[in-house]
Amino acid sequence: MLSLQYKPNATEVIAGLRQLYERRARDRIFATMTVPGAALADFARQYSEGRCPYPAPETRIAFWDRLLAERTRLEDDSIPGAYLSEMDQGLYGGMLGGTVEFMAHPDTGWISSMVAPLLSDWSEFDRLSIDESAEWFRQYLRQLDVFVRGAAGKFGVSHFILIDSLNFVFELVGATNTYAALFDCPDLVRRAVELAFDLNVLVQQTFFDRAGLLAGGTVSNMVQWVPGRIISESVDPFHMTSVDYFETWGREPAERIVGRFDGGVLHIHGNGRHLLEAVSTLRGLKAIFLGDDRGFPSAFDVLGDLQRRTGDVPLVVSVDSVRFADRLDRHDLPGGVLYQVKQVADVATANRLMERVRAYRC
Repeated sequence: MLSLQYKPNATEVIAGLRQLYERRARDRIFATMTVPGAALADFARQYSEGRCPYPAPETRIAFWDRLLAERTRLEDDSIPGAYLSEMDQGLYGGMLGGTVEFMAHPDTGWISSMVAPLLSDWSEFDRLSIDESAEWFRQYLRQLDVFVRGAAGKFGVSHFILIDSLNFVFELVGATNTYAALFDCPDLVRRAVELAFDLNVLVQQTFFDRAGLLAGGTVSNMVQWVPGRIISESVDPFHMTSVDYFETWGREPAERIVGRFDGGVLHIHGNGRHLLEAVSTLRGLKAIFLGDDRGFPSAFDVLGDLQRRTGDVPLVVSVDSVRFADRLDRHDLPGGVLYQVKQVADVATANRLMERVRAYRC
């Protein structure tokens, strides 16, 4: 039996999530609940949105400890996990000599990272090499070790996003130049994608070596928990291309790196939903998180259509508590889905909703 101080019913939750991601729960629904808390409110008072310095890892694990402790009495389908948001994009370019910049996000408590394009011209590509003694790889190891120690017995440490394929080329030359390079110098793009594979395998294998698994699975900011060593892949550059470009440039790198581990999860933004039929057939795909973006209907509002397009792939969608409760009352929620329910009034309200979620059958 799994024992987590901040999730007393972790064993039961993981049993349900296992069924969901093994595609054996099409008749059930699952839900996580977001309630107000002091940790996030204090973070928002401390940080305004925008650039900030790199924070001490000890400060960040203390934030996660406090945030997740506040959720201990929640009886939802979440698995508490600290997210290495500081490493979520900037780490990869930083390992190759890029200048890493950090940004605070008061709504989530994240401090994320990015890098400016590393190369002024493709002629500089051959100077790039993976160096495990690089400053940002050493900083990654330090922060990872601090998080693992701080989480022990209380919560997990979540996997974090890959920056591979064209995402990595974006970090080298920027988005516009990446798309132009598909025409102007496709062989160089292929070499960059190959370098990205090696870099991402190193980063992700290091994560699993140091963080290990929780009850045989991966803690995930995208899908909570999923069996095996599961990576968090991104196909964001193809949100702005046709499906044909994804098939030509995106499918093979995604399937290759997902196959290097035990599978992968994926997120799709509103402007990438034209890719759904294609990405749903990726070998090793465990689940899709459907993001919401301005100018597109919320995934929750068009979930039936999206689910018809993705088949039996488990989906994760976000919704506010009012709309979720209304659809729950009407017994109108598709199964095989994890609902991220936002703006729940308090823990007691969340737990009452969860009683109905557990009893719900499609």
